[in-house]
Amino acid sequence: MTEQPHEPFTGRGAGRMDAIAKGPFAPIYPVIARQIIDTCNITEGRCVDIGCGPGHLAMALGAASNLSIDALDSSNDMLAIARQNIQEAGLTDRVHTVCGDVHDLPYDDNSIDLIVSRGSFFFWDDRVRAFQEIYRVLRPGGRTFVGGGFGTPALKAEITEKMRVIDPEWEVKAAERLAPKNRDAIRRDLEKTGIPVYEIHEGEAGFWVIMRK
Repeated sequence: MTEQPHEPFTGRGAGRMDAIAKGPFAPIYPVIARQIIDTCNITEGRCVDIGCGPGHLAMALGAASNLSIDALDSSNDMLAIARQNIQEAGLTDRVHTVCGDVHDLPYDDNSIDLIVSRGSFFFWDDRVRAFQEIYRVLRPGGRTFVGGGFGTPALKAEITEKMRVIDPEWEVKAAERLAPKNRDAIRRDLEKTGIPVYEIHEGEAGFWVIMRK
């Protein structure tokens, strides 16, 4: 049973997100994919991109590695767009769409080598449960790279300039999502999970949770 997708990720909202991902946000996905590989040092095995949206991070990881990647989302509208994007990118052999919910992941215990997500954890209904589910399915020796960010400060500045034209409120909303109070709330939620080993990588361009099992 999947969670009810948030309205911005269904119907026309899904199409708008894809247009933004292919426009102002396009440069960040290869950069973040490289950061994931450099940080986690995992280039083969099974990977899940949680809250994949139109699939752009999953595709960037697929192009930069030998990973078999599930692009997972609870919105069928998003997944339909992701499937089309994956097909156009020629990555259908290694990137596959899956309908699922981060609070009840459709995977066995200890079965996934790498779990990534950019931006989805702002919309999770229960972060404690979601983090616990991610840890449950992570294979011993596996890693996560879950959070939000823009790759580099320069890319963040470039995207901010472009998004001001598209949505005058975007900069305020983006700043609120990673405001100190929200970062502190994420830290408190992680402490509640009982997960023994994790790090938080924090900088001007991003906030990422790196779990180890």
